[in-house]
Amino acid sequence: MILNAHSKTLIKQFFIFCIILLLSSIVVPKSSYALFVSPPRDPAPLIKEIFPQASKVSEKNGDLPLWTIYKNDDVLGYAFETNDIAKIPAYSGEPVNMLVAISPKGEYLGVKVLEHHEPIILAGIPEQKLWNFTDQYQGLQIKDRLKVGGNDKAGYVAIDGLSGATVTVMVMNVGITKSATKIAESLKIIKKKLGIIQPLSTIKHDVYSQNTWQQLIGDGSIRKLYLDRKTIDDAFKNTDAEHIDEAKPSQKEDMFAEIFYTLIDIPTIGKNLLGESEYNWLVQDLKPGEHLVGLFGNGYSFKGSGYVRGGIFDRIQVHQNDNAISFRDLEHTRVTDIFIDGSPRFKEMSIFKVQAHHEFDPGANWQLELLVRRQTGPVDSLFTSFKGEYDILDNYVDTPPAFMPEPELTLTQQVWHERQVEVVILFILMTVLLITLFFQDVLVRFPKFLHNFRHGFLVITVVFIGWSWGGQLSVVNVFTFLQAFMSQFSWDLFLLDPIIFILWGAAAVTALLWGRAVYCGWLCPFGALQELLNVFSRYIKLPQIELPWAVHERLWAIKYLILLGLFGLSLDSLSMAEKFAEIEPFKTTFLLKFDREWPFITWALLLLIINLFNRKFFCRYLCPLGAALSTSNSIRLFSWLRRRTECGQPCKTCAKECEIQAIHPDGSINMRECHYCLDCQVTYYQDDKCPPLKKAARKKAQQIEKFKQNEIKIVDAG
Repeated sequence: MILNAHSKTLIKQFFIFCIILLLSSIVVPKSSYALFVSPPRDPAPLIKEIFPQASKVSEKNGDLPLWTIYKNDDVLGYAFETNDIAKIPAYSGEPVNMLVAISPKGEYLGVKVLEHHEPIILAGIPEQKLWNFTDQYQGLQIKDRLKVGGNDKAGYVAIDGLSGATVTVMVMNVGITKSATKIAESLKIIKKKLGIIQPLSTIKHDVYSQNTWQQLIGDGSIRKLYLDRKTIDDAFKNTDAEHIDEAKPSQKEDMFAEIFYTLIDIPTIGKNLLGESEYNWLVQDLKPGEHLVGLFGNGYSFKGSGYVRGGIFDRIQVHQNDNAISFRDLEHTRVTDIFIDGSPRFKEMSIFKVQAHHEFDPGANWQLELLVRRQTGPVDSLFTSFKGEYDILDNYVDTPPAFMPEPELTLTQQVWHERQVEVVILFILMTVLLITLFFQDVLVRFPKFLHNFRHGFLVITVVFIGWSWGGQLSVVNVFTFLQAFMSQFSWDLFLLDPIIFILWGAAAVTALLWGRAVYCGWLCPFGALQELLNVFSRYIKLPQIELPWAVHERLWAIKYLILLGLFGLSLDSLSMAEKFAEIEPFKTTFLLKFDREWPFITWALLLLIINLFNRKFFCRYLCPLGAALSTSNSIRLFSWLRRRTECGQPCKTCAKECEIQAIHPDGSINMRECHYCLDCQVTYYQDDKCPPLKKAARKKAQQIEKFKQNEIKIVDAG
């Protein structure tokens, strides 16, 4: 396209306007940073918000520092900061500090973010979404295995993630659960599970046979705890209660207590004892994990004379492993009669519900404990206890096999495991790209195939690497790497996002071998999006504006100046550099998918609109990431883009056809600006397009024609 002087003046004015708009969009008044900065929050008012009934909050103390919250003398719960217990760096390289509150029973009461430095949230996702994420923990149990995303399966409880900040919230989840587990174990709220795990058994509800009382007693379905007076007296020997209520010698063999106990929700036991209708009425409201214990007694009351409505039955407990289960009024059902043949008469008959949170295993052994108390004074008393064993019959339950738990995956391993499909596909794409580069001299001889292949690859880069996987590199990644390298370097920080890590690996390898060109031309989602949009604009014949070489060459310097400015800012404050790095429209376009404030959307759309008329305007003149990658050009190992001595003088075909103007007027290719589209190589090998080849072809044709003429003359002379 030929431009007159007036058109050139207008173009210059247009680009000057664009540059002024760019500078005005990134030079933000310091006062406006308050819109994005997350200042540290004081935990004190947040503790009061979580515990509105608190009357006192202790000082933060202990080896694992925490606050204890009281209502009068009762402990309401505990609160602690995750940075004091499990300081885990998030994607910014800094941890997200959170206030976590738990109950004495191991329940999350609240989680509040105190401080974070995540760039995606500082200048992208509203903080309210982060608070909504932490609100999900309220009501969950510390013993639960919590997982961000997915479904409730394989022993995990799923919580919703945060789109655009997946790595951040996964790190937060690990910090919350890890610190809460440590605190709960130190307070003996939960016990650390080690070794072999035995899953809970389930009752076979389809197994039933009619039995008499004697048959159930005989096979052990119903067990008995029998105590005579002598046994009780012996238990209190050498105590202050030794002679209180002591039996006479003639009474030593008399029965003190006789208690029969069993599991009522086993059909063969419950239906035979209570009748089918009564059994069905009792078990219909049982929730998963709940069970019924039946007690039938004479003599010493297992209920106790001091029992009051709404209170606890203080004379009986059920023990299983280290779990001691007591019963309250709401868990008690009085039995008026039993219908099984051959049963004795009982003074007390009760059924007690074992709540699901006790994790009672109906297939494991358990014990009934009876507490016997003797009063030694108006207030004082002594007690002793007696236990009866219960061994379940195997034919009543299904017991899964025990297993060794799989070792817990680290956060990095978990992330890579969950994204293994994307990782495999990305490695395949990298392999295809390497094969393309190694065999480029062959592929460029098939222009139509190469162009279609390249456009298809760019579509995959935009749709999958960019929008689906969030695999857009940023100059912020460069600064994060440099900061980590200069402080306490750890690969874990960079391995948290597999897609970004692989792309950085690919960018580093290709930059070492071929320079910046390969990443910018094939793997950068925003660069690919620009190129595809420009291909479309050329297809619908929108006018293309190319700057004069002198202007174009000088505009290259802008991206290097931007890079230097951002680098200088990062030395003082990485978070400040991250804000100014919003000159890159990558976050708006791919991570947040244009779901953010209008100035960022306007900036991204402006760059894409300019690109319709000037291919890859942002990449050529403004991209600080491209500037950072181009510094590798000095150490690249290979130069596989072919040139001839005629390139530039006199032939300028490739220079005119290069759509990003990376070829100098003298014919040399500037590899700092090249995007490795291979168009120049297509021309290089095309006989009907490359002038030197066309000239050589004409010369060869002339020589052949001259040779034929000489042959004809020789034949005629003969």
